[in-house]
Amino acid sequence: MNEYNAGRGDAGTIPATLIPGDGIGPEIVDAAVKVLDALGSPFAWDVQQGGLAGVAAGGDPLPKATLDSIHRTKLALKGPLTTPVGGGFRSINVRLREEFQLYANLRPAHTLVPGGRFENIDLILVRENLEGLYVAFEHYIPIGDDPQAVAISSGVNTREGSRRIARFAFEHAVKLGRKKVTIVHKANVLKALTGVFLQAAREVAQEYEGRIAFDDRIVDACAMQLVLNPWQFDVIVTTNLFGDILSDLIAGLVGGLGAAPGANIGAAAAIFEAVHGSAPDIAGKGLANPTALLLAAGLMLDHVGRTEAAGRLRGAIDAVLNQDKIRTGDLGGTASTRDFTSAIVGRISGRV
Repeated sequence: MNEYNAGRGDAGTIPATLIPGDGIGPEIVDAAVKVLDALGSPFAWDVQQGGLAGVAAGGDPLPKATLDSIHRTKLALKGPLTTPVGGGFRSINVRLREEFQLYANLRPAHTLVPGGRFENIDLILVRENLEGLYVAFEHYIPIGDDPQAVAISSGVNTREGSRRIARFAFEHAVKLGRKKVTIVHKANVLKALTGVFLQAAREVAQEYEGRIAFDDRIVDACAMQLVLNPWQFDVIVTTNLFGDILSDLIAGLVGGLGAAPGANIGAAAAIFEAVHGSAPDIAGKGLANPTALLLAAGLMLDHVGRTEAAGRLRGAIDAVLNQDKIRTGDLGGTASTRDFTSAIVGRISGRV
């Protein structure tokens, strides 16, 4: 046993990897574990290190032990991880996506606290996670005495990868009873790279005719329309780079990345996380808002079929924020991480 009450995958439990992460990561992961425990957590945690903690422990921000754990459990909840600057380290998140072929990045956005610039936001963004410009086939061409005079990057979208992410989006829409999927692209200019994505997604959309409506938008127009009238959208599916940008824009509609959970899902594994970074400037001060990771834990519960527990978790968050008015500083309140967590645990356990 360790500080997170790790189990051994006994009957009724689900083995899962837990990565506390860097900066505020250990604080918000601790909050998530306490809230899950109050729900009667089904997870038997295998605690592993990553990011700067992984470098300190073994010289690698993504240690072999951590990868081996996820290969074994096929399920992980992780705090934010910092990729060290310099030293030839690749993005930890990109490495995880590639290692476990986590082709779908799911980022829902819901209004948590009324009274902001936008009300009643309820959007889901589905981002292709392995292709596009993020394959990073890049190189420089030297000219004269400048070795980096020209930079070239190539993107890759495959028809099969485009079909796969489109089908994931439509299936997710059906599962949740959503009404429409919007395909976002730049096929008017990037006719090959995003043209194949648009064509493949349209082909998949035809399979859902009569069940899920669909339309498409050029990415720049979509960005503008998300700000002018976000309620016209329901589920959005798009390529890697566009999804990265639009998901942050959508998070801004509901108060920022502190309210933005993420799920990275593949055929054989899934990793759940808060979208925000490690925020080292507030680490250890009790100021961190654990909401994004709590919502990610809710997605994790959904993923393993514990939808009732996931609903109770989201209900407790809503009650603490909007009935009890207990909020962390980024949401206009004064509650510490511990106070906010205790309030949610209280709601779940019926002490409120």
